Amino acid sequence: MATYSIWVLEYAYVPAAAAGAIVYGDYDRPPRKLPYAYILLKGPGVVAMVDVGYDAAAYGGEMANAFGVRGWQPPSAVLAEAGLRPEDVGHVLLTHAHFDHAGNTDAFPNAVFYLQERELSKWVWARALDARFRWLMAATDPSDIMRLVDLAAEGRLVSVNGDREDVLPGVDLRAADDTHTWGSQFVTIRNDGRRDSQDVWVMAGDLVYSFDNIVGHDPASPQYVPIGLAQCSQANLILATDAMVKLVGGETRRVIPVHEDALSQVYPHRVTHHGLKIIELALADGQASLVA
Repeated sequence: MATYSIWVLEYAYVPAAAAGAIVYGDYDRPPRKLPYAYILLKGPGVVAMVDVGYDAAAYGGEMANAFGVRGWQPPSAVLAEAGLRPEDVGHVLLTHAHFDHAGNTDAFPNAVFYLQERELSKWVWARALDARFRWLMAATDPSDIMRLVDLAAEGRLVSVNGDREDVLPGVDLRAADDTHTWGSQFVTIRNDGRRDSQDVWVMAGDLVYSFDNIVGHDPASPQYVPIGLAQCSQANLILATDAMVKLVGGETRRVIPVHEDALSQVYPHRVTHHGLKIIELALADGQASLVA
């Protein structure tokens, strides 16, 4: 009996992203579509999200244009496909502070946000370095960091230090320090609520972009291959990938990369009138499908 319905909600996409940015070493492979998406969880008394996207009207829009992002829709339009409003969201679990994951916190006025303390403090540290180190700020809008500090002042930011279980019933945060960013985290959902759950999902954030990062290109000889962008350590990315795979008992399709266009080949989905996909991972008892 599933506790949560889980959906991947696309809000934008890159039509042709460099393959080598998605899978390290794939520089000679053709470009790939790269969806931008966040996760919606809905359960008894809970409406929560994993990440919030960016605000196209702010500097995040300029950053998105530089990355070739197209088709952006605001959370109000994306969540309306699930019969919800941004105001309905009570909890947001931020995997990291890059602009396309943590850049639209203002759109969720009633939410409490969860972020690794190391993620916030190290972005402040990186910003304080001189201009020779500006690569370290790639994909990060300094204004997003200030908005996170403002959330702390409002009492709406939970600063997490390492792993934390049951931030919501059956939902755990797992630290992945010094990987894609300094304080990345991933989210595990024990969807039957049990400690020894056999129904575990992992929301990977940007620790993996694609199933190819988890299994490689050769089914006969699977391997972990890191993403192209690691502001810290690709070795740690591989170790984090292994940790995620172990948590799902080796069932790699339960490690969810939100930038993976092929999710719709694995799970039921539909395309909205905006041309964006809703991918249905799980349905709680009594919940109507959004894709049927």
